[in-house]
Amino acid sequence: MTLGVLAVLGMAFTMFAGFWTDWLWYRSVNYSSVFTTTLWTKIGLFFVFGLLMALAVGFNIWLAHRLRPPLSAMSMEQQSLDRYRMGIAPYKKWLLLAITALVGLIAGASASSQWRTWLMWVNGVPFGEKDPQFHLDVGFYAFDLPWYRFLLGFGFAAAILSVIAAALTHYLYGGLRITSPGARATAAATGHLSVLIGIFVALKAVAYWLDRYGLAVKSSDFKATDNWTGLRYVDANAYLPAKTILFCIAVICALLFFATLWRRTWQLPVIGFGLMVLSAILIGGLYPAIVQKFQVQPNEQAKEAPYVEKNLKATRDAYGIDGTQVTEYPGTSKTEDKTKLRDDVDATASIRILDPNIVSPTFQQLQQIRNYYAFPTNLDVDRYAKDGKDQDTVIGLREINLNGIPKRNWINDHFRYTHGYGVVAAEGTSADSQGRPDFTESDLPSKGDLGTYEQRVYYGEKTTMYSIVGGPQKEIDYSDDSGEKTYSYKADSGVSLSNPVNRAAYAVAFGEPQILYSGAIGDGSRILYNRTPKERVEAVAPWLTIDGDAYPAVVDGRIQWIVDAYTTTNGYPYSSRTTLGDTTADSLTATNDNRAVVAQQNQVNYIRNSVKATVDAYTGEVKLFQWDTKDPVLKTWMKAFPNTVEPKSEISKSLMDHLRYPQDLFKVQRELLTRYHVKDATTFLSGSEVWQVPDDPTNKSGSATPPYYLSMKMPDQAAQAFSLTTTFTPNGRDNLSGFMAVDAEAGTSDYGKIRILKLPTNTTVNGPSQVQSQFNSEQDIAETIRLLRGGDSEVEYGNLLAVPLDGGLLYVEPVYVRGGGLKYPLLRKVLVSYGGTTAFEDTLGEALNKVFGADGATTQPPDEGDEDGGGTTPPPTSSNPTVQEALDDAQKAFESGQDALKKGDWEAYGKAQKDLEDALRRAEEAQSQPDKTGGGAGSGGESASPSSSPKPSGSPTGT
Repeated sequence: MTLGVLAVLGMAFTMFAGFWTDWLWYRSVNYSSVFTTTLWTKIGLFFVFGLLMALAVGFNIWLAHRLRPPLSAMSMEQQSLDRYRMGIAPYKKWLLLAITALVGLIAGASASSQWRTWLMWVNGVPFGEKDPQFHLDVGFYAFDLPWYRFLLGFGFAAAILSVIAAALTHYLYGGLRITSPGARATAAATGHLSVLIGIFVALKAVAYWLDRYGLAVKSSDFKATDNWTGLRYVDANAYLPAKTILFCIAVICALLFFATLWRRTWQLPVIGFGLMVLSAILIGGLYPAIVQKFQVQPNEQAKEAPYVEKNLKATRDAYGIDGTQVTEYPGTSKTEDKTKLRDDVDATASIRILDPNIVSPTFQQLQQIRNYYAFPTNLDVDRYAKDGKDQDTVIGLREINLNGIPKRNWINDHFRYTHGYGVVAAEGTSADSQGRPDFTESDLPSKGDLGTYEQRVYYGEKTTMYSIVGGPQKEIDYSDDSGEKTYSYKADSGVSLSNPVNRAAYAVAFGEPQILYSGAIGDGSRILYNRTPKERVEAVAPWLTIDGDAYPAVVDGRIQWIVDAYTTTNGYPYSSRTTLGDTTADSLTATNDNRAVVAQQNQVNYIRNSVKATVDAYTGEVKLFQWDTKDPVLKTWMKAFPNTVEPKSEISKSLMDHLRYPQDLFKVQRELLTRYHVKDATTFLSGSEVWQVPDDPTNKSGSATPPYYLSMKMPDQAAQAFSLTTTFTPNGRDNLSGFMAVDAEAGTSDYGKIRILKLPTNTTVNGPSQVQSQFNSEQDIAETIRLLRGGDSEVEYGNLLAVPLDGGLLYVEPVYVRGGGLKYPLLRKVLVSYGGTTAFEDTLGEALNKVFGADGATTQPPDEGDEDGGGTTPPPTSSNPTVQEALDDAQKAFESGQDALKKGDWEAYGKAQKDLEDALRRAEEAQSQPDKTGGGAGSGGESASPSSSPKPSGSPTGT
């Protein structure tokens, strides 16, 4: 008995610990109303629907027992049942309570999971737009219809369980007989079961009526697009009238069942039920198939066009792409003198050559400082002012890395190593002479252009473990030349562990008994958990869908994580659905789960970036700001959870400067625009203008190219704007079909405006994979890449950026090298392509000069009029033996240096570096002299240059 009591108390306290710690956490972040609203809604639904189900089933069991016949027939069947009747007679009340309690618990638990549906129904606001078929407000489909369907499903479940329970009770007490002589059912049993079946059929009639409206949000297979939503010709002209007819038949059938209370015969109800089933097969199934086969298929475009027009409009409205500006773009430059375009490049775009998805190891190596710090796998792009001008900046936080702690134990993991320290930032458009980032904020503590700010990072993307701070145990703040600095957390974030109840609850919740008795916990101790920005925002706003990329910004002396959040629904009539996990997948999410959108499997057909959220990296404070002031879904949730979302006017100017257009929304929109960039039904149905997002050519993931942030201007813009860009190719082909950019500069009048440059279908313009193939096939470039890969070096291609320029497309791609003992990438080369002309140089400026002929040397593609395809293509590098000999020596020196670097032999490394410089100088001098064979620079071709030769990937000071 004692053990049993202790077990029950232990289970009860475990349940209490989960509830209590959740309450404490929500109270600590000042969002206790979210917890209480959600909790009371769940409790209310549980008890209301659990009680309704229990009453429905219990009442029908009681009624069946009350309607039992006074005497049972003398038969073997009834004699067998007598034993059961006698066995349960003393426990009838308890059995009734047990059955009703069980079904009530199950029904209540199922109903409590519908708390979102209930809150949206009771707080729903109108969209102010009507669907084109039934002319009902969109809010009916988004907020009302889901709740009506839940009620209908609950009614079906109650009716079916009641029929089963009543039938079993009637059978047990002789009201229904299977083998006994005489009537198979008593009049009372017949009437009772008929009424229950009549209720079921009446609910089926309601279902048929709701199905009429459900056609507007029904998904179906349609060759025009995947996940087609809304009525088509066969729906409007066959299914819709069929549902109306079936509704009428079901109502008549239900009345026939109710009539058995007076007629006491099953004959008419059974006939009516059979008619309803037959009608469902013929009218609801066969007739629409005949209409589709003989009316639609012979003239599909004409029949479906009006419904496609409705789908086009609804989809473009629901995804916010209705204002997309599509402009014809030639794809080729009209300017014959390309040197005039060289100056236009700088005015058109601030080309970012620092790839935030590659240089994290470089940040790690050069700015980690201590092993217990780490940077995210993918850094972020933001804008910071320098000399009065905004510049694209690659930024990352030095977060805590527990795997780098010298000695792992409970105290070190949770008390001493508690936070990261400082921002590291670099110019996005430049690199230093060694190919390293040009840091604008660096060192420990960080210093640079960002001024003074709170540098401690207690909340971050890599901060997943709980920490206990503010108590007697001091934390390691950071280390410098004078040794370790200690610190004690001063904010009131987290939950206090000053009382034993809280400590016991967290000891149980985290499965760590030391929390209960450790001497490292005392007055002022607070526990910090749920520390990643995305999980904090998701917890305080469970009705939001969270963007996959939270990014840091220094705002008003604080490091703030900025998190984009979306309101969604899958009930927008006629708007085609999409699965968020599929449409937001790209080559970055394929290699980094942290970049994936939260709620991967959510199917939606309406989305808005309605909320901008911030999380303070020091205090963990979460703020939600209303961004889309017109979104009815957000207004609905703001009614359900009042005072949780602050008005847009509360966003400060300094915060506004760092807000941007979110990537996941852009990826959803670009996926829809592969089909919905057209506006007429005929073109849409033909499929001739279907595009696709190209695979990322810079890696082998086989996934889509991610969108890129870039300061640039489109042809109709007067100045550069911070933008998010992507490219399109025709379906199944690699040439370019379109270029898309959205103005990502928050706070400007053009923010969110989507522009698409549509290339002509009768000309071929190289797409990303073709440009990458062109890079790889150029003989000089391939030779240089081979040399860069000498020894055990690795070549990594950075983001392939595309920029519209004078009717053509300028492609720029940085090339990084991880060489020898240096396991981090350094920028070594820049690839540039424009109009078929390519360049592969040490710097972006040199590559642009070469492409546009500013230095008098270009690499042109073969002349179409030259029969042998020669054109002005230069001879191979080896045409000048002197140059080749110098390059061979350079290669040997480079490899010797890498070997010495791995062995740590700095003397040998220094000698190899000197030999390498001598070889490069000889190659440069040889290039400037005409080759005896008639090749080289003097022959009008281009032999090897110093920029084509290998370079060391690091230096002793670099390690």
